[in-house]
Amino acid sequence: MKHIVQYSGGAGSWATAKRVAQKHGTQNLVLLCADTNSEADDWRPFVEASAKDVGGELVVIDNDGKTTWDVFEQNNMIGNSRVSLCSRTLKSEPLREWLETNSDPQTDVIYLGYDWTEAHRLERARPHWLPWQIEAPLCEPPYTHKGEVIDELKAAGLPIPKLYLQGFPHNNCGGACVKAGQASWRLLLSTNPARYAAEETKENEFRERVGKDVSILKDRRGGESKPLTLRRFREETEAENVPSLFEYDPLDWGSCSCMEQ
Repeated sequence: MKHIVQYSGGAGSWATAKRVAQKHGTQNLVLLCADTNSEADDWRPFVEASAKDVGGELVVIDNDGKTTWDVFEQNNMIGNSRVSLCSRTLKSEPLREWLETNSDPQTDVIYLGYDWTEAHRLERARPHWLPWQIEAPLCEPPYTHKGEVIDELKAAGLPIPKLYLQGFPHNNCGGACVKAGQASWRLLLSTNPARYAAEETKENEFRERVGKDVSILKDRRGGESKPLTLRRFREETEAENVPSLFEYDPLDWGSCSCMEQ
């Protein structure tokens, strides 16, 4: 019997793995991870250091170096808050392929890093991972919140991913997740303008190639949903001479739904 933790490189997956190791040991523990090749530069070091702290076997699927924008180009479509091609192509599908080759759904259990505030995500994910049994230890007592998990990381002497230190709710895709909302992209613009500029350039190049008005973000002012390019979002949020022209939604952090499709 294997205990397989979907190891995303986030604080939640580390805390999940720790609970699984404490309950079942590490002899048959697998930390299964998929690299989107679009992560922050400290993502892989954190994955390796935190996995060593947990114990068990770390398996990283590298996806042949394919990035999120490679996926968008191949599918002729930019991912967005409703359709995350990148998550499906670079995470769900390769992880499932590994499971089908290396795991027995009759005996093995898969663990996801959702906590008690994300129980709804767990229920959405269950049908996707059939016939495997799915568990989420952080949805069970003792209940903890992400701040407490970060404190546990510090106590263990592990490096804290810089995205958490900058205020991002998730440690994925270098803060440039297509399912993230306006608040998250505004934070990326202020904390990592170089990464924002790279994403803006990729979006502009894609739009020019396909000749369509498509974008990651949406402008919902006036009750109508319209494309909102990263370039226009940046220009409007930085327009000091017209501060009332555009007010981004500070509560729009988007909806992470990786591993649910």
